[in-house]
Amino acid sequence: MGDVSARLSELGIVLPSIAPASGNYISHRLVGSLLFLSGQIPRIDGVEHYVGVVGRDISPEDGYRAARLCALNLVARAEVALDGNLDRILACVQLRGFVNAVPDFAGHPAVIDGASDLLVEIFGEKGRHVRTALGAGSLPRGSSVEVDAVFEVETKS
Repeated sequence: MGDVSARLSELGIVLPSIAPASGNYISHRLVGSLLFLSGQIPRIDGVEHYVGVVGRDISPEDGYRAARLCALNLVARAEVALDGNLDRILACVQLRGFVNAVPDFAGHPAVIDGASDLLVEIFGEKGRHVRTALGAGSLPRGSSVEVDAVFEVETKS
């Protein structure tokens, strides 16, 4: 068992199974040592969670949980992209979070902290990243949050 797998086990985290891309795009692309991951919504086993608008249908606290679930899906997507070896991750370089929120909502960073916090819990310092937290008028499937990421990974020799 690798270091990241051991950490996931220690945290009691089981990565969800990930469905293939649902449109005319790919779920990930490895360019040199950078792994780009498509946006993930708070979905488990094909079922969307935390559907709605933060500040109207979803509380900021549930938005945080939604972002955390998005990050969990990012990690699961990375595991698939890296042939099951999350120990190849050297760093989370960038995280972008989109919050479907009411127009006067100002707590986007606190919502996206859900994703950031999970990545640091799993990867430690390697999980620290630059970040953008944005508001969105709507998101796919009515999701409250969507998150994408770029990781630096050890290339295969």
